Amino acid sequence: MGSLANRKSTLRRIVNPIPIFLVSLLSPCLAGNVPANFVFGDSLVDTGNNNYIVSLSKANFIPNGIDFGKPTGRYTNGRTIVDIIGQKVGFKDFTPPYLAPTTVGDVVLRGVNYASGGGGILNYTGQIFGGRINLDAQLDNFANTRQDIISRMGDVAAMKLLQRSLFSITIGSNDFINNYLTPILSAAEQKLVSPQTFVSAMISRFRLQLTVRKLTHIGFVIESGTYRSNRLYNLGARKMVVANVGPIGCIPFQREINPKSGDDCVSFPNQMAQLFNTQLKSLVAELSTNLEASKFVYADVYGIVDDIIHNYESFGFENANSSCCHIAGRFGGLIPCGPLSKICSDRSKYVFWDPYHPSDAANEIIAHRLLDGPSDDIRPVNIRRLIRS
Repeated sequence: MGSLANRKSTLRRIVNPIPIFLVSLLSPCLAGNVPANFVFGDSLVDTGNNNYIVSLSKANFIPNGIDFGKPTGRYTNGRTIVDIIGQKVGFKDFTPPYLAPTTVGDVVLRGVNYASGGGGILNYTGQIFGGRINLDAQLDNFANTRQDIISRMGDVAAMKLLQRSLFSITIGSNDFINNYLTPILSAAEQKLVSPQTFVSAMISRFRLQLTVRKLTHIGFVIESGTYRSNRLYNLGARKMVVANVGPIGCIPFQREINPKSGDDCVSFPNQMAQLFNTQLKSLVAELSTNLEASKFVYADVYGIVDDIIHNYESFGFENANSSCCHIAGRFGGLIPCGPLSKICSDRSKYVFWDPYHPSDAANEIIAHRLLDGPSDDIRPVNIRRLIRS
């Protein structure tokens, strides 16, 4: 145990090997290399879009944001992973949510966050919440932003800005948790559709979303021929970080509804996540090779979070299986975090803030490893090197 603890402690120090004073000097340089940050995804990176839609998936109430200063719509006690990366890169402000009334004018030239709690790759994912913005709609919103940027800067300058900007996509968890694995509601689907078939449908859809432009003609959507050469890519994105699905079988919610797993993570959700991640890794490599001047990066969030959960004490945590914000259940995972919830005494000691989402402390470690980590965490280059490329 001693040698393992020493190894993990050493690894944690390596995650951010650059001294703090150098980081402060380098961050403005990095911000100069990346003029804007465009974020797509789900509640892991939503910074408030769901505040502006009618949805059961919201986080704009206490005690969410307790370490941010106030509830903002972030599904955690503090910052999201993209918030932290933005800070380390050198952005002066957090990337604003698309639907916020203040996200207008020159603000969009520095990037926009389109992520939505409950959103997924598949359009019927998250129906249980009512309102949510799935990835197709997020891409439509980005197309609107892109047109705004062109209107302000002109075609040439706008394309240069987008090609230098950082794009990140963190999505897929809801397609499992709030679709294929939804308790009771998904029973019929699981009998009719195999895990392999479901994951294949996700990958096929994701491929189109990353690389296809939709054209409307006489009321129909055409996605064929040379016009299928893309959505995000043809809209100008070149530097793209694609995060895989984390170990969803380890979140407090899954532990709670699968008591037979005891103290272990639930195997079936993790197996589905790994099935998806294997195909996603191949897709990202393929697109990076085939799309001219593109730089796709595969972020192994599953591996990072799995490492944190199974070696949590070496990362400074005291609890890796329960919600800091809790109200019911052995792991505090039965009911979402809300005003009536209790909060753990030290939020920095918990990997999970609520039944589904990491704490600010966990997000800090994940962000550092994506920004400066080795190829085991993010490949072929980390975010810092992607920005400088």
